[in-house]
Amino acid sequence: MERFEILLSRAVRALAAVAAAALLVTACQAPSPAVETPAADTAAADSTFDPEARLAELGITLPGQGAPIANYVNAVRTGNLLFLAGKGPSLPDGGYVTGKIPTDLAIEDGYEAARLTAIQHISVLKSELGDLRRVRRIVKVTGMVNSAPDFTAQPSVINGYSDLMVAVFGDRGRHARAAVGMASLPMGMVVEVDVVVEVE
Repeated sequence: MERFEILLSRAVRALAAVAAAALLVTACQAPSPAVETPAADTAAADSTFDPEARLAELGITLPGQGAPIANYVNAVRTGNLLFLAGKGPSLPDGGYVTGKIPTDLAIEDGYEAARLTAIQHISVLKSELGDLRRVRRIVKVTGMVNSAPDFTAQPSVINGYSDLMVAVFGDRGRHARAAVGMASLPMGMVVEVDVVVEVE
C-alpha cells in the first residue's frame, strides 16, 4: 500500500509538471497585444502639402524660365533625382543682383539675393514637374557667394535660399548644404546656387 501511494504521488507530480510546461509554451506562442500607433506625421503633412498655396500666401509669383545662356540645360533627371543647374538672383529687367559681399553689398542684401535665387529654382521645378506637390525632398544645396577674401559669413547669405525652401516645402524643404566663398561669379552675380531634388 505504501509503495502504491509513493507511485501515485510521483505520477501526480509528473502530471503537474507537464501541465505547467504546456501553459508556458502557450504563453510564449500567444501573439503580443496589438500596439496602436498614431498615424505618421508625414501622412498628416501630406494631406496639407501644397507648395503653390504657400507661394500665394507669401505673395510670390514665379517668373518664366528662359533658355540657358550657354551649352547646358536647366535640369537633368536621373531616376527620382532632379539636378538643377546653377541659378543666380535674376531681376525683372533680365539683369542680376551683382557685387561682392561685404565690399559692395551687406549680408542682408546677399540674403535677399539668395532668396531670389530660390524663387528661380522653384520656377524651374514648376516647369519640369508641372505640379510642385511632386517634390519629395530638397536633398542638397550648394551655395556660392561672391565674397571678399576675409569674408566668412557665407552661411548667413545662403540662409536666404534655405529659409524660403523650408517656408514653401515644409519639412521636405530641409536639406543638406554647402555655403562657400568665391573670388568671382558669372556676370558679377552676388550668389549662385545649384540644387538636387528628389521627385515623384
